[in-house]
Amino acid sequence: MLSLAIGTFALGVAEFGMMGFLGDVADSFGVSVSEAGHLISAYSLGVALGSPGLIVLRRMPLRRLMVLLASMIFIGNVLVAVSPGFHVLLAARFIAGLPHGAFFGAGAIVCSRIAGENKGASAVAVLIGGMTVSNLVGVPGATFISNMLSWRIAFACVAFIGLLAVAGLRFMLPPLAALPDMGMKGQFRFLSKPEPWLIYAGVFFGQASVYTWLSYVQPVMTDVTGFSQDAMTWIMMLVGGGMVVGNFLAGKLSDKFRASKVTAILAASAIPVMLAVYFCAPFKAPSVLLAFIAPGILFGIGGPLQYLIVKFAKGGEMLGGAGIQIAFNVSNSMAAALGGAAISMGFGLAAPALAGIPCAIIGSAALFILTARCRARNL
Repeated sequence: MLSLAIGTFALGVAEFGMMGFLGDVADSFGVSVSEAGHLISAYSLGVALGSPGLIVLRRMPLRRLMVLLASMIFIGNVLVAVSPGFHVLLAARFIAGLPHGAFFGAGAIVCSRIAGENKGASAVAVLIGGMTVSNLVGVPGATFISNMLSWRIAFACVAFIGLLAVAGLRFMLPPLAALPDMGMKGQFRFLSKPEPWLIYAGVFFGQASVYTWLSYVQPVMTDVTGFSQDAMTWIMMLVGGGMVVGNFLAGKLSDKFRASKVTAILAASAIPVMLAVYFCAPFKAPSVLLAFIAPGILFGIGGPLQYLIVKFAKGGEMLGGAGIQIAFNVSNSMAAALGGAAISMGFGLAAPALAGIPCAIIGSAALFILTARCRARNL
């Protein structure tokens, strides 16, 4: 489990770390910040296109598959660190994103295999926990290394962490047989049922409900709430702390109660929380508290649903798990655009929080419907 978490920690820093020193990368290649922003998109494109690649690897024993994916994390970030030109860096970022969704998708199956009875959701929370911890300490650490030394050194460190995951998975993960091969068509058969679509809707809209605000947390906290730019370091660590706690508690609760019910309640709670974020934006104390609570909701929704999709994707478990990461990444892009539209329409910097409320309503509705269907099937 620790080896899996090390892998997702590396993925978290690789994905979000670029945002912390995008300007430095732009300066080193003589491009604008907006052009450098394509490096973030290139990684997301790698996530989206790499995840379905699990179909090709479906016959591979699970330990060998996880070692292969961790090796891709290592190789991708080495290529990023040594890229001689901007276009090579774009390609390297795409390659670095390829194992992201697949690692989470296959990792969720591994968690289900090695976890004790009624411990599956908590095991997946450890998997997801690597990414939450990366937001707490990894991304700030990578930003510090970039500021003090070089962004290339920061990505070299990510590559080294990926190498640690390779070693840990190779020598600590027990041998696990490949999933039964249901054929190419069998990989997609689970999509003919409503439950996976309800799970994906819960992920997509549940994540977007908070990300509309989180995408613009820096200008909200500095220009509306009145914090200094220096204060954003500890505020973002607080945001990361909320992610860690929310993911952990949701995993524990999902082992005691239905995962669908836990996530539905969390998605619904985003409605009053986003309202509070908007109205409390001018006030420091409540804004700080909400900066911890809202990200907790965000990752509290995602982890249990990553576990639950394995149950409803029989024959296509890997593809089902990878689909969660596709929904997550597409949701992030949509949420940022939705929040930006609210600002550009003149509703103010705090308006993205309100834009997330319709998403919370749709996401919670999908998950409450899922809960009813799970109750009927005693899942």
